[in-house]
Amino acid sequence: MKLAAFVSGLALVACALDLENGLMKAPPMGWLAWERFRCNTDCKTDPDNCISEKLFVDMIDRLADDGWKELGYVYVNIDDCWMAKKRDTSGKLIPDPERFPSGIKALADYAHSRGLKLGIYGDMGNYTCCGYPGTTLDRVEQDALTFAEWGVDMLKLDGCYSSEDEQAQGYPKMAMALNATGRPIAYSCSWPAYQGGLPPKVNYTLLANICNLWRNYGDIQDSWRSVLDIVDWFSANQDVLQPVAGPGHWNDPDMLIIGNFGLSDEQSRSQMALWTVLAAPLFMSTDLRTLSRSSREILQNRLMIKINQDPLGLQGRRVLRVQKSKSHIEVFLRPLSHSASALVFLSRRTDMPYRYTTSLSKLNFSASAVYEAQDVYSGGIISGLKAGENFTVIVNPSGVVMWYLYPTITLM
Repeated sequence: MKLAAFVSGLALVACALDLENGLMKAPPMGWLAWERFRCNTDCKTDPDNCISEKLFVDMIDRLADDGWKELGYVYVNIDDCWMAKKRDTSGKLIPDPERFPSGIKALADYAHSRGLKLGIYGDMGNYTCCGYPGTTLDRVEQDALTFAEWGVDMLKLDGCYSSEDEQAQGYPKMAMALNATGRPIAYSCSWPAYQGGLPPKVNYTLLANICNLWRNYGDIQDSWRSVLDIVDWFSANQDVLQPVAGPGHWNDPDMLIIGNFGLSDEQSRSQMALWTVLAAPLFMSTDLRTLSRSSREILQNRLMIKINQDPLGLQGRRVLRVQKSKSHIEVFLRPLSHSASALVFLSRRTDMPYRYTTSLSKLNFSASAVYEAQDVYSGGIISGLKAGENFTVIVNPSGVVMWYLYPTITLM
């Protein structure tokens, strides 16, 4: 059977996954191990930071006890390096017995007892990216059943050590296998990231029917340059990416690195604002045990989370790019429910705060209303904004000003 015909057929049989699992109608929120803790398996010399049962219990406790769960951060996601190096005698995946002595089911049960959900990692290929057992085509159903038996709530399926043909068969096959278990398991696909992230090699119509979210681009690193690289790629390709995101199926620009080592407070506020305007999943990858007060305030900003979780589910766009702005200020806009909008003014400058003057009409807002804006970080309110009148925002280098904007009066 030719590959194109195979994928076309799968589009029909798998078309109801997002309707059947009913999950992630808003961008998912939680914690993911990879960026901060990577594949550290040395529990003898680094017991607090290695990929182990202890690390995930600690993060479950922090999410449950420190106010995260109530805000929507409910997923605790294991990434690579949790497995034993070989499957058991029956061919099942098993966790490393020294680092996860109680097993994954016990960890999932503990997460559930604390009102949280557990995510796990697999790889559509011969090996995971770090060399642990992968999920080959003949193991898809078995691994899906194993995850369901353990009580797992989410699967991130990577794509190392597999061919284009194996990915084209395997990712839809896993969607059907997860559905067949009868357990609601959210499904994160890395498939598009391995195919360049864009059509014609990536079929986003198919993806939206088989995956709840997907990685489009390369892994984030702990640096401002990496954040900007991702934002620039998403913005350059927004005409393709923006229409395919929505309730139950999201583009995923990767983890939040706020609270780690590579971002200043200004840059941390910028990443949070930009991920929110992109309607991105909010998966923190930081050490919640040692998180600073300023990072916590950014990540727990209630208005920011309200905007991210907006039920309309539209992804925002960059409406003014730096090449057309001598000020080196970029503007992003996300339409929200109830005729509201999120506006982000991002400085690409590296010198000093900049006074940026514009008007709502220049950003294509209707002149038939008067608006009010709430600064998402300061909480300040600006009332009586008319579309044709200029306003000024002061944006710090590599920082943002973010507004929650809504009409208050309709003009005749």
